[in-house]
Amino acid sequence: MKLDDLNTKPDEQFLDLIGGPLEGELWLAQRIIAYRPFTTVDDLISAFDTVIGQTSDDEKVTLIASHPDLAPSVDTKLSEASVQEQAAAGLNRLSPEDFATFNRLNAKYKEQFGFPFVICARENTKSSILEKFEARLSNSREKEINTGVAEILKIIRLRLIDLIDTSES
Repeated sequence: MKLDDLNTKPDEQFLDLIGGPLEGELWLAQRIIAYRPFTTVDDLISAFDTVIGQTSDDEKVTLIASHPDLAPSVDTKLSEASVQEQAAAGLNRLSPEDFATFNRLNAKYKEQFGFPFVICARENTKSSILEKFEARLSNSREKEINTGVAEILKIIRLRLIDLIDTSES
């Protein structure tokens, strides 16, 4: 879709279109509406950065909690974008040992911080994700909220770039 189309959609359609990149967190998309029209995709991404920066810690945790575990069990429902992103990092081809490691780290992280570990999988590999998983377990909860939000902004940016056609017509 073209950015002009997104700018002119009625609010409900805008929310439907933007909700996908947000793992369904429509409350955040609702706040973005006030920033329309967007001249560039970077303007849209900047609006997300601004709005997320204005949210409370509880809202940030809600946003982080909307993201799935990495390498979840087979019966876990993932958005199509999450499936593709985790596959790009090789998380769909884990050995049983690696799968067990991810499950252990997911559980330990959630127990420690109260929300799932979030990382922009498209910018990482299985190895780098595991390294960062281990390293981030030593962070404070506040630092992890900030890190999780920063990773979500990377994810949103990449998903919006995929969603919006910036070619001239």
